[in-house]
Amino acid sequence: MGRVIHFEIHVDDMERAKSFYGEVFGWTFQDWSDYAGMPYFGAVTGAEGELGINGALMKRQGPPPEPNQALNGFACTLGVEDYDSVEAKILQNGGKVALPKHPLPGMAWQGYYLDPEGNVFGIHQPDENAK
Repeated sequence: MGRVIHFEIHVDDMERAKSFYGEVFGWTFQDWSDYAGMPYFGAVTGAEGELGINGALMKRQGPPPEPNQALNGFACTLGVEDYDSVEAKILQNGGKVALPKHPLPGMAWQGYYLDPEGNVFGIHQPDENAK
């Protein structure tokens, strides 16, 4: 079927990335480095049985993305209950705005950010009144 079942976020500073995603989204991490043969931490993003997928932070194997470069890969979007409070946490923990909060009319609020490692991700708050 081709359903997404896992993601990997490439990072230069593993501890900084773990701190960012742990503080902003409440993720926890499991050290799978021995299995992977490189710094690799499984990311638990929610409770078992909750809608969503888990993934990992892995040591970047090449140069980081250049600023203002077109996205070359997948951008993960994370569902949130309170857009503004999550955006505040992103900014307080070293993230930056890539594309500001905007309405998806009749559906949700959406925006994109850069994590401290330079990776793009989105946040999405459902709201049928968004306009």
